[in-house]
Amino acid sequence: MKYEFGLVGLAVMGQNLARNIARHGFSIAVYNRTPQKTKDFVANYGDEGTIGGAMTPEELVHMLAKPRKIMFLVKAGQPVDDMIQAFLPYLEPGDTLIDGGNSYFADTRRRCKELEAKGFRYLGVGVSGGEEGALNGPSLMPGGTRASYEELAPIFTAIAAQVADGPCCSYVGDDGAGHYVKMVHNGIEYGDMQLISEAYFMMKELLGMSDDEIGDVFEQWNKGILDSYLIEITAKILHVKDKESGKPLVECILDKAGQKGTGKWTSQEGLDLGVPIPTIAEAVFARGMSAYKEERVEAAKVLRGPSATFDGDKKALIEAIHSALYASKICSYAQGFALIKAAAHEYGWTINFGDMALLWRGGCIIRAVFLEDIKRAFTNHPDLANLLLDPFFKEAIETHQDNWREAVIAAKRYGIPTPAFSSSLDYYDSYRRGVLPANMIQAQRDFFGAHTYQRVDKEGTFHTEWEQQ
Repeated sequence: MKYEFGLVGLAVMGQNLARNIARHGFSIAVYNRTPQKTKDFVANYGDEGTIGGAMTPEELVHMLAKPRKIMFLVKAGQPVDDMIQAFLPYLEPGDTLIDGGNSYFADTRRRCKELEAKGFRYLGVGVSGGEEGALNGPSLMPGGTRASYEELAPIFTAIAAQVADGPCCSYVGDDGAGHYVKMVHNGIEYGDMQLISEAYFMMKELLGMSDDEIGDVFEQWNKGILDSYLIEITAKILHVKDKESGKPLVECILDKAGQKGTGKWTSQEGLDLGVPIPTIAEAVFARGMSAYKEERVEAAKVLRGPSATFDGDKKALIEAIHSALYASKICSYAQGFALIKAAAHEYGWTINFGDMALLWRGGCIIRAVFLEDIKRAFTNHPDLANLLLDPFFKEAIETHQDNWREAVIAAKRYGIPTPAFSSSLDYYDSYRRGVLPANMIQAQRDFFGAHTYQRVDKEGTFHTEWEQQ
């Protein structure tokens, strides 16, 4: 027989995605560089559907129906290029290769161009949802030629997470658009996680609440406007106890956060395209600061902060932290969508932002109820310049901003670091002002470097000999 789909790479994500495909009735052939891993996978999961194992790239290609569809789930970077080269000698024009890893979008653009010039098709597909999502329904963000996507659509839409509005999968745009959107998704994920950690830290350090108490708060929050996967798992984490000591397990975890680079890529893109994304960037920097554990321990012995302790209304501050989390989250998503909008213009992509919000409504790590509000905003106003200008989100910020400010003020007064809360508020305050102090910066640039400036009262470009005035 000939199999409908091929999958390369049998780490946990690859295994779970292959099982998902097989469970939905599509025949699949799999390959891993380690033959024993392929044999074990077929032996363990072969009864979940029509699954075949290949011992070499050539064998996998010959097992597949034409035009062939082969998905790679391997480490980003050179391993993807190496795998492409391993398969190319056995492929024919019209065959499709799919990269389902966390590849850098520029690499995907390059590979699309190179392979399409040789008559092949190439898709860069962002896959979000982790191991559980891969098995039970991920969010899929496909980029490449539309014709390439249409051939894969029956499989992708079947295995994706399903929500009321449909599957969390639809065509994003040409070449690297899918991986770009996945990159920004991960950047927003960095922001979300940092914002949640700041809310947790304020309740713990400022209000002296126990982990169980904080977990109860997050459980309540998850029943309202903050309903999301990350809030849900945060509540669960806070209630888990270490089996050896009986302490909350989260308190046994070293405060050094890892990162794989997608948040950094997002921040770099913001700089390259001149799009301010401070919440996301500060979340990346916060992880960087956490890595300085030894230095921080030494600094804590000599650097002093405020000595006062909070003696105000505990319930009111919890409400303020809730508002700060919600309003900052809106700003983080506004920044992410603004970056994608700028990238679409820069790279020639046509992206439906309402559909894109739907991609993140289920399956992925940042899935949240309020993505429905984002979808509605872009459906009503496809050319919306910034999410903050949508009537729903404008009202939401107005409703919560007083509390938001109180939370940030309290954090600063008592020395609690909240880089994502603070930068989100600064983003909002900067965006809402028609006048910023950049006139002083431009005057300084003209003073020391003759960089010139424009005036508010007349057209043209001007330079002043400042020392002679």
